[in-house]
Amino acid sequence: MAIITFDQFADLVDQAIKRIPARFYRDLNGGFNVQPGKKRDGRWYIMGEYVCDSYLGCLIILYYGSFVALLKGEPEPVWAQEIMETVIHELQHHREAMAGRDDLARREIEELEKILKS
Repeated sequence: MAIITFDQFADLVDQAIKRIPARFYRDLNGGFNVQPGKKRDGRWYIMGEYVCDSYLGCLIILYYGSFVALLKGEPEPVWAQEIMETVIHELQHHREAMAGRDDLARREIEELEKILKS
C-alpha cells in the first residue's frame, strides 16, 4: 500500500475533528495544525502535542512525519484510527489544562517511568 500523502493526512485530520462536538475544543483558539515533519523525544515519536502559549494561544499540532514513520504501509483505516486517538488524546490535555488539571500528563510520566525501569 502507498503511503498516505500529506494532503490525505490533512483530510483525515479534518474528518476526525468534524466528528467531535465543538464544545470539546472550545478555547482552542490556535486550532488544529498539521506539520509535515516528524518530531521525536529520544527514541519515541511524538504524534501530536498540545501547546498553550501566551503568544500563539492554545493549539494542537499533529506531525505527519511521525505518522509516516510509524504507519508506513498501513491501510487508511489504521491511519484514521491513530489520528482520531491522537486528536482525542491532545484534546484531553487541552480540556484538563482549561480545568487546571494535569491527570493525563501525570499518567504519561508514570507510564514512561515503568518503561524505563524495565
